[in-house]
Amino acid sequence: MSAVTASIATPDGSFSGYLARPGLDGTGPGVIVIQEIFGVNTEMRRICDGLAQQGFVALSPDLFWRQEPNVVLTDNTEQEWGRAFELMQGFDADKGVDDIAASIAFLRGHEACTGKVGAVGFCLGGKLAYMTAARTDVDCSISYYGVGIQDMLGEADNISRPLMLHVAGKDQFVPPEAQDAIRSGLDGHAQTTLHFYPECDHAFARVGGQHYDADAAATARERSLSFMNEHLR
Repeated sequence: MSAVTASIATPDGSFSGYLARPGLDGTGPGVIVIQEIFGVNTEMRRICDGLAQQGFVALSPDLFWRQEPNVVLTDNTEQEWGRAFELMQGFDADKGVDDIAASIAFLRGHEACTGKVGAVGFCLGGKLAYMTAARTDVDCSISYYGVGIQDMLGEADNISRPLMLHVAGKDQFVPPEAQDAIRSGLDGHAQTTLHFYPECDHAFARVGGQHYDADAAATARERSLSFMNEHLR
C-alpha cells in the first residue's frame, strides 16, 4: 500500500485528496471515501488504507476546501465538535456533489484505476453518497448512517446503479420516523439494498468513537466489501 496527496481540478479551483493505492505500482477499481464532518482525518485515511490493502484505489477528497482547506478534526473534544458542526452548517451539499463528481473523473483517469469507481460515505458523507448515487455516474455507492436522506427520497427515481445503505436503529440524528420513511421510500427500489442495525447508534463504525460497535462494524464492512467487489470488479 502507498499513499500520496492528490490534486483535483474543478472550474472553481483545485482541492486536495488523500489517495491510497495497492503498492507503488498497484492497480484496482476506484473508491471515493466521503468524509464525515471532521474532514479528511486519521479515520478517513485509515479507511482509504484499508481499501488499498483490499486491492482498491481509494481517494478521500477534501470537501470542506471551499470553507477551509485541509481540515483535520477528531471527535475527542467539544471544541472540535463545535468547529465540525460549524463547517457542516456552512457546507454546500450541491457543490460537494460537484466535487465528488470531479473526484470520480479524476480517479477514472488515474493510472492506478482500472476503470470503475464506487463511493462510500459516513454521516455527512453518507448523505452525500446517496446524492452521488442520484446525481453522478458513479458505478455503485454505499451510505453509512447518512443524515437527512429522508428529505431527499424524491431523488430516488434518478438512482440507476447499485446503492447500499447501513442504517443505525438508535441513530440520534436519524429518528425512527426518518428511518420509516427511508424504509418505505427505498425498500422496493430495484437498485437499493438496505441494512438496519437495530441496537446501534450513529457512527457505529467509527473506530474509537463513543458508539463504536466492533461486531456491527465488521458485519457492515464485510457487506460493503462484497458489494464493491461485485459491482466494481
